[in-house]
Amino acid sequence: MADWVKIGEVGELEPGEKKQIDLDGIEVALFNVDGDYYVIEDVCSHDGAPLCHGKFSGEEITCPRHGARFNVKSGAALCMPAVEAIDTYEVKIEGNDLLIEVDL
Repeated sequence: MADWVKIGEVGELEPGEKKQIDLDGIEVALFNVDGDYYVIEDVCSHDGAPLCHGKFSGEEITCPRHGARFNVKSGAALCMPAVEAIDTYEVKIEGNDLLIEVDL
């Protein structure tokens, strides 16, 4: 069964910042895009690299290994060598807490 898990707090990241999070072995990355928060699986669909170590600009994260780019809002692969999208997680705000729904 899925649970809502706290991954951060509103205001913890400035717009344009990112944060890698380990949720009991599930690697995710939190992004602030112009004050809105998005969470993706922190694994490149091309080769498994952690995306959070790459360059983040606008709505895109670039894989640090081979340069594949992904949209952090939709998870869509934007260029080769990646062709498969990555998982995204809905972000819910309760009070000051940022929550995502995951199966732990």
